[in-house]
Amino acid sequence: MKQQRRKVDLVVISDVHLGTRGCHAKELLQYLKSIKPKTVILNGDIIDIWQFKKSYFPKAHMQVIKQIMSWMAKGVKIYYVTGNHDEMLRKFVGNKFGSLHVVNKVVLELEDGKAWFFHGDVFDVTMQHSKWLAKLGSVGYDLLIILNRLINWVSKKMGRGKISLSKKIKNSVKSAVKFINNFEQVAADIGIDNDYQYVVCGHIHQPEIKEFSNDKGSITYLNSGDWIENLTSLEYHKGKWSLYQYDPSHYSMELAFKSPIHSNKELFQIMVQEFQILQRVSNS
Repeated sequence: MKQQRRKVDLVVISDVHLGTRGCHAKELLQYLKSIKPKTVILNGDIIDIWQFKKSYFPKAHMQVIKQIMSWMAKGVKIYYVTGNHDEMLRKFVGNKFGSLHVVNKVVLELEDGKAWFFHGDVFDVTMQHSKWLAKLGSVGYDLLIILNRLINWVSKKMGRGKISLSKKIKNSVKSAVKFINNFEQVAADIGIDNDYQYVVCGHIHQPEIKEFSNDKGSITYLNSGDWIENLTSLEYHKGKWSLYQYDPSHYSMELAFKSPIHSNKELFQIMVQEFQILQRVSNS
């Protein structure tokens, strides 16, 4: 029996980091195939160009891209907001490929006000002044993910629960960075100054929905989290925001992989063909 896809007015996904070993592409693919969105915000760091290697790009990672392209073929409006790990795409900002728009930020008029979407690395002092240090940190972070998986494999064999080394370390370090930079408060303050009702970020891998206020007004701050540790996204439907968190019990692998499993070369050729069709449609 075919599972009904859940309708969502708007979905926000960020910090997928396709092309890295920490990416949970199979779980993301299950989620993407379970929803039927009207608008999609890819809020930065979808493909990790910093760490991209031809030797590591599994089929599931390629299928995530193919799923996004299938939405493009159906006319789903998609905004690809550039982040720091996919900053090379910023040279394409302003271009439109079918229904996909490459942007640095986007403002949408929702039912109850304006929402401002951007990745968030613009507020990161590390990114502004020490990019090489940030890149070095991202490589170390990926190695930590691999080590964590090995530790969890041993822990599972011993009958114990999962341990998230990277999350514990990141939370302690990121909380200090957030404290110094006031990431969330700065985003909220700028949003209030521009009369937005919502400010939506990624970047810090910390899923969140909360209210901020100052002497000029108030705003709802939202962060879509990531698909490395938290496996979260933001959904907006019928005027309400919610934070989605992946739950494996809600899915079966058949949902994600019911279509034929192609090789990466075959998938790439299929995507090139679809992209050429989309370009012809957008140019006509």
